[in-house]
Amino acid sequence: MSRHVAIVTDSTAYLPARTMERHGITAVPLTVVLGDRALEEGTEISTRSLAQALQKRRPVTTSRPGPEVFAETYRKVAESGATGIVSLHLSAELSGTYDAAVVAARGAPVPVRVVDTGMIAMALGFCALAAAESAEAGGTVDEAVTAAEKRAADTSAYFYVDTLDYLRRGGRIGAAQALLGSALAVKPLLQLAGGRIEPLEKVRTASKAIARLEEIAAERAGGAEVDIAVHHLAAPDRASALADRLRARVPGLADLHVSEVGAVIGAHTGPGLLGVVVSAR
Repeated sequence: MSRHVAIVTDSTAYLPARTMERHGITAVPLTVVLGDRALEEGTEISTRSLAQALQKRRPVTTSRPGPEVFAETYRKVAESGATGIVSLHLSAELSGTYDAAVVAARGAPVPVRVVDTGMIAMALGFCALAAAESAEAGGTVDEAVTAAEKRAADTSAYFYVDTLDYLRRGGRIGAAQALLGSALAVKPLLQLAGGRIEPLEKVRTASKAIARLEEIAAERAGGAEVDIAVHHLAAPDRASALADRLRARVPGLADLHVSEVGAVIGAHTGPGLLGVVVSAR
């Protein structure tokens, strides 16, 4: 990566470690609070431990990184040779992470552009990759930001949850609150819109909902060149089967990523989550 522009994101981008290393991307961890223990996502709590805690109805909350964590990250990145930083984060509608980064950026030793991508999971990850590729090609901070924002505008995220209960508990349900009255009778499909979790469709059974999720993702991809990510929590077989079907029916598929979400997103969606991110190149 260009030593002139560095890319920082947060742990909810769920980029593979080898991809982050190859592109020189730094991720600041969010925190999961399990009972009275605060644990960093990605290093101190596994998704299996999270799923077990949720299934046992143990109290689970999440927390943003403090500004001091971002300040230390920016300092280290600057010391490594960067003369500018692009800091890309999950939707400010869902987390205070962006706000903490903005506070830290004011005192950073090099200029920092903090961007609210309005995205989560690999929808955010694809934005970080676009910025990193711009930087690798010698792009400026402004050019890397533009690349990330363009990728965000061309990215859609859809997901299925077995229940809305976890989103309700975490206060992240937004307009999908309207689905709660019939939550026992339907399997909801949701989307990320305007940085918020919004209802998309109500489907009667899990199998029909997953089939509809596949159909929506394929329609969104169309014939364009796209990258797709399939996310899950404690549902690897469902995710693998969905990925195989998308691979067969999306003609312009470039890269396909299949991964389990981390503890922060998982805490708000619960086991059984299936998500699809479609991102045009």
